[in-house]
Amino acid sequence: MDTHHNDHGSDHGDGSNYLNATSGICSWMFTIDHKRIGVMYTFGTIGAMMLGGLFALLVRLNLWVPDGVFDNNTYNQFFTLHGAVMVFLFVIPGIPGALGNFVLPLMLGAKDVAFPKINLLSLWLWAIGALFFVAVLVTGGIDTGWTFYTPYSVTNDSSMVFAVLGAFILGFSSIFTGLNFIVTVHRMRPKGMGWFNMPLFVWGIYSTAVIQVLATPVLGITLLMLAVEKMAGLGIFDPSLGGDAVLFQHFFWFYSHPAVYIMILPAMAIISELMATFSRKKVFGYTLVAYSSIAIAAFGFLVWGHHMFTSGQSAWAGLVFSTLTFSISIPSAIKVFNWLSTMYKGSVRLDTPMWYALAFLWMFTIGGLTGMFLGTMGTDVHLHDTYFVVSHFHYVMVGSIMFAFFGGLHYWWPKMFGKMYNEFMGKLGAVLIFLGFNVTFFPQFVMGSRGMPRRYANYLPEFQELHQVSTVGAFILGIGVAVGVWTLFSSIFLGKKAPDNPWGGTSMEWETATPPIEHNFHDTPSVKPVYDFSPLVYNEATGNWDRIAEESGDNHG
Repeated sequence: MDTHHNDHGSDHGDGSNYLNATSGICSWMFTIDHKRIGVMYTFGTIGAMMLGGLFALLVRLNLWVPDGVFDNNTYNQFFTLHGAVMVFLFVIPGIPGALGNFVLPLMLGAKDVAFPKINLLSLWLWAIGALFFVAVLVTGGIDTGWTFYTPYSVTNDSSMVFAVLGAFILGFSSIFTGLNFIVTVHRMRPKGMGWFNMPLFVWGIYSTAVIQVLATPVLGITLLMLAVEKMAGLGIFDPSLGGDAVLFQHFFWFYSHPAVYIMILPAMAIISELMATFSRKKVFGYTLVAYSSIAIAAFGFLVWGHHMFTSGQSAWAGLVFSTLTFSISIPSAIKVFNWLSTMYKGSVRLDTPMWYALAFLWMFTIGGLTGMFLGTMGTDVHLHDTYFVVSHFHYVMVGSIMFAFFGGLHYWWPKMFGKMYNEFMGKLGAVLIFLGFNVTFFPQFVMGSRGMPRRYANYLPEFQELHQVSTVGAFILGIGVAVGVWTLFSSIFLGKKAPDNPWGGTSMEWETATPPIEHNFHDTPSVKPVYDFSPLVYNEATGNWDRIAEESGDNHG
């Protein structure tokens, strides 16, 4: 150990913590401390979210009038960059990279992840991949849509190769992160922590990691083939050269539908933690919720074909994919039911993280139910490539994941930086994001059901009113995100010192100092029953939840 102060030392400013143990930019750039890497991921992914959000506002601004504000090519570039930046730089890496990195080893009572240097390499690969997308911005843009569908992507003159290579590099970052988490969960759990005594956040991150390792190589190889075809003129996906454009769709969605669960499983994992902590109850049906994460990960590999009901596949193939699509809704529904049951007769406290958790339930439920329309072949033929798909996608992906990400950030922020944020401002941000999101995307269900095609720069005047409502909602959403981000970041400088356990959490990350010391724990805390809130008592004087009736002296709570 490099320090000998008591666990409360950093909380009182007389000892070192991971933030001040070493100084200088190089100590951050070359750190192998999972907490610092998590913090850098947090700042980077929030930056990517703001950039992707800016492109979204430009898209919505263009759609204020039927004929558009920008020329069609500029509009195509805006929505392509919005989608690509959001998906590849924020939604996929956001929760695993930021919160997974910071929290997972602490939850396991470990000093770091299994492969700290590979963890740093993952961060650097993410940064290099992000630079490729910056290169796209300065070299003429890209107008293929974030899916890079062939044959257009291999025949147009945009900077597609830079974007594809950026996504390829980001794939390696994702694989290394997933591999690290799998080995960490298997090899670094403390004695006494069996599989069914782990926090559900660990289950969620583990399930995500399995998908990252197994599915991402398929996309990596596909994107590499796309780049080679573009540069060398080979006929892989271009029909004019003997290629198969639909083959690209199969490869792309074989990864990208599991990728949906790379995005949503960590979000679900956060919600499980928030529901338990703020209801003061063990998650109802803990074992079933844990298994449902594995089930979602497994089923995620079997449903990609529902994206291609209109691409010429056989009716029998469509029937199989439709059935499997409905099947995957079962483990998701189990989670929602169990979260609601957790709150039932619980001592529910409505702190800011819980506001985000409740909003998540609304978003995810709407997103899931509307997915049933798209999983049914008969209705999908009508709704495919309309704004209905856009709205469904955003409710599931962006709405749910953004709310879980912000909920998790507000939950662990005091532990990360040792400062409490303003509760009123935190709740204001949550309300604005909730209102803005629903005003933006609910009208798009109506537009889609009436046949408004997605991705179009122009539209019939009959849709103008709904488009304008949607645009107003987007700007409210943007203001809400800005308020949420400002609330968190301003607390670093303006917030009061955080107690070690401000929410009354039961997992191990709440049993170290705030912020944690460089190597997490002086002594690994003893493993206790998961989600056992009975020994915790709120201390009015300190704002901390103190643990009573300690079995051992290593816990300072």
